[in-house]
Amino acid sequence: MLQAPTPAIITSDIAARLDRLPWSRFHTLVVVALGITWILDGLEVTLAGSVSGALKASPALRLTDAEIGLAGSLYVTGAVSGAMLFGWLTDRYGRRRLFNVTLGLYLAATAATAFSTDFWTFALFRLLTGAGIGGEYAAINSAIQELIPARLRGRTDLLVNGSFWIGAALGAGGAVVLLEPGLFAPDVGWRLAFGIGAALGLVILYLRRFIPESPRWLMTHGRIAEAERVMADIERTCGASRHADAARIRLVHRRIGLLDVARTLFRTYPQRSVYGLVLMASQAFFYNAIFFTYALVLGRFFGVPAESIGLYILPFAAGNFLGPLLLGRLFDVIGRRPMIAFTYAASGLLLGITALLFVQGLLGAAGLTMAWSVVFFFASAAASSAYLTVGESFPLEMRALAIAVFYAFGTALGGVVGPWLFGVLIGTGERTAIGWGYAFGAALMLIAAAVTLRIGVAAERRSLEDVARPLSSAE
Repeated sequence: MLQAPTPAIITSDIAARLDRLPWSRFHTLVVVALGITWILDGLEVTLAGSVSGALKASPALRLTDAEIGLAGSLYVTGAVSGAMLFGWLTDRYGRRRLFNVTLGLYLAATAATAFSTDFWTFALFRLLTGAGIGGEYAAINSAIQELIPARLRGRTDLLVNGSFWIGAALGAGGAVVLLEPGLFAPDVGWRLAFGIGAALGLVILYLRRFIPESPRWLMTHGRIAEAERVMADIERTCGASRHADAARIRLVHRRIGLLDVARTLFRTYPQRSVYGLVLMASQAFFYNAIFFTYALVLGRFFGVPAESIGLYILPFAAGNFLGPLLLGRLFDVIGRRPMIAFTYAASGLLLGITALLFVQGLLGAAGLTMAWSVVFFFASAAASSAYLTVGESFPLEMRALAIAVFYAFGTALGGVVGPWLFGVLIGTGERTAIGWGYAFGAALMLIAAAVTLRIGVAAERRSLEDVARPLSSAE
């Protein structure tokens, strides 16, 4: 009987060489061209909230609070679906190919949103926009983590994820200008606002032409000669030379199927799977429930006019961006477990205090905005660390799909229902009802902090291949 030939073993030092690289303009390009995903998401989410008043007043749409909340939930639903589909495709066909496809889908859908004629067309385009953004999450986070040196991976990933709030500031500022009374017709300003994302995306689509395929992905897919060429180009760009003593790993090229993914999640790393789900679900409810309905709270309880909502979101966005910017380095220096536990716990405690003050009527619009800014200074770092943790915790061959799976299930559990639920609670006009919703979000964050202290993964300054051995490893 003939026996199948023994698969050839490939040895490579590409992973060690990537981790040794000094920071250069190549890494800056990676952060700008790929990290734009989060800016676009922040732009989309903020626009949806900032123009909610204009959407209700629009002669064409005339949306209700419940419809605005439902549209927010559909955006998240699209992001979940897109993450799953494009996450699988990213692991199969490569990071570079898919991060251009997902950006193209986003561009088309967000531009189409500006031409919505009724609630159903608006909801459909928001669903498709979310699908593009969700696909970006999987393709981009995996590519960035694989290209950034291990010693800088934590702070870089947090900064990139925190850049969501640069987009939020752009969306808020753009909404303030475009919704200025008398500047545009009531049915024109909000349409122009959605064009901001399309214009920004076109610029980034050009920059992505200069980002290569991940050498790590090429290496594990048997394309070792191509991986070496790409790696050599990166080293020349960075002004680095190849080290003869760089650690090598041994790989056997093989096709990875869904059964391998399931076995890895539930048999090899069941504890990490539970941990990733807890982190993603808690931060998804925390963010999506509160931020998607932020404008509705300001309008209903404090009488803030629709055209001024953006002014209240700007300081809120600043606190969210400063959190990852100032705390990110500590995730590499102090470590993942203590910093993740601290940021989740701080977020939960501060949210509980803010909810109590809101229910008691002790905060005005400005006071609530400042309170949220402090809460989300920590919550933004916590949420960013969830994506960092999921990406680091699983093997390279399934990294994009792992990010997609945990984003999808975490968001389905914590994020899809949040905007709709809070839309309903706000519609009651009862502060106490909303306060209980905030209290539930605070409890979820505290639970996540406790789980981190128990089973958190210490991935700081370690090679990705050390944190989770590749499925194609020959060891």
